[in-house]
Amino acid sequence: MWRRKSPTEMEFNTIRVMIRIYCQQHHEPENELCADCSDLLNYAADRLDKCPFGEKKPTCENCTIHCYQPFRREQARKVMRFAGPRMMWRHPILTIIHLIKVRNEKRNTL
Repeated sequence: MWRRKSPTEMEFNTIRVMIRIYCQQHHEPENELCADCSDLLNYAADRLDKCPFGEKKPTCENCTIHCYQPFRREQARKVMRFAGPRMMWRHPILTIIHLIKVRNEKRNTL
C-alpha cells in the first residue's frame, strides 16, 4: 500500500538520487556509490536526522541554519548543480514535488 513520505524522507530521497546521478557520471562505479559519494550521503542522512526543525524542515536552500561543514556544503553544492538539471528527465515527479515545496517556502517567507 502506498503511504505518504515525511518531508525528511522526501529530502533524503532527493539528495540520494542527486548523489547517485552525480556519482554515475563522474566516478563510474559498478552498482554502488563510490567511497566519497557514499560518505556524503551518510553525512547528509546524519544531518537530516539531527535537524532541529524535524518534520517541518525547509529545503536546504531556504533553511535559516546551515548545518553542513563548509567542505561538505561545497560537495553538496557541486552535486546539486550537476544533478539538478538532470533530475527532471530521470525523476520528474520527485523534481516537481521538490520545486513546488521550494516555491511554497519562498511564498510563505514573503
